[in-house]
Amino acid sequence: MDRRAFVSTTALAAAGTSLIAAPAVAQSEPVIRWRLQSSFPKSLDAIYGAGEVFAKAVSELTDGRFQIQVFSAGEIIPPLQVLDGVSISTVEACHTSSFFFVGKNEAFTFGTAVPYGLNTRQQNAWMYQGGGIELMNALYRKSNVYGLPCGNTGAQMGGWFRKEINTPSDLRGLKFRIAGLAGQVMLKLGVVPQQIAGGDIYPALERGTIDGAEWIGPYDDEKLGFAKVAPYYYYPAFWEGGAMIHLFVNLDRWNELPPSYKAAVRAASAEANHYMVGRYDAQNPAALKRLVGGGAQLRAFSREILEAGHAATQQVLDEIAGRNPDFKAIYEPWKAFRDDARLWFRIAEYGFDYFTLSRAGK
Repeated sequence: MDRRAFVSTTALAAAGTSLIAAPAVAQSEPVIRWRLQSSFPKSLDAIYGAGEVFAKAVSELTDGRFQIQVFSAGEIIPPLQVLDGVSISTVEACHTSSFFFVGKNEAFTFGTAVPYGLNTRQQNAWMYQGGGIELMNALYRKSNVYGLPCGNTGAQMGGWFRKEINTPSDLRGLKFRIAGLAGQVMLKLGVVPQQIAGGDIYPALERGTIDGAEWIGPYDDEKLGFAKVAPYYYYPAFWEGGAMIHLFVNLDRWNELPPSYKAAVRAASAEANHYMVGRYDAQNPAALKRLVGGGAQLRAFSREILEAGHAATQQVLDEIAGRNPDFKAIYEPWKAFRDDARLWFRIAEYGFDYFTLSRAGK
């Protein structure tokens, strides 16, 4: 069975859609052309590339009748304004991080990552099986968009700094590029958070406009050259244990799609989600070795910093839940899911990982 037939059959069946023979689809369904604006530069083949994987799969699943053209960061709309562009139908869709838009509503953070929250598998489980997609779309609907998971970076690195960071006091006054709700957490630790698009981080570091920056991990960070201007590379990003990327579609355009095309979009988004996770997991190890071999100073955040961040996170979450009903409506079921997931992972996943990782190379 060829790839298209396999993906079509399994994906459409999973979506609960009755299968239609390809010739019948070709004869009956409309020709549609969309534009998709990415928030990410084309040079980053894992995070930007997932958007291309998505578009290619949609075309294959619809016999080429549904074509989506992908544009790299800033080609039509600035990277951090793509949601607005989709909302008013400047473009039909975008590929971006939900938590870039916490300025609209802090609840957008749940679509990407919450500090000290879910890892990659847990985020997928919450979205696909724990009601996350439905909860998030109740929120996204207010911005006239429909959202689907369309990638995950996995656990991220804590970022690049010009100087060593040993205690929470070393964070005070630092201008640090960080996205999402984590900015509010870091603010409580004395950091001056800066939200800057990926392609603009290097020049800001080089000019000294910022003192440090987090992006994703070794594979992308090497491409962007951060080690040249900030040698200390810290881990983990306690704010992003599994950062999910989203496809956002204008709600009117989504509702106009035939059911078979909606099923194709769901299936293609899921394929892009798997692609991104696998791409980063496959490429990060070698990239990390190259970075360290080239002089990057790998450092772990101290327990003191991690504890301070955890305390600040709980304060931020409780404060927002107390004043934002949209946030509270998602936070409470999300937290219950998180606690159950942690119980299971502590027994099985952690038990396995702790031993096997301690025997690396043996």
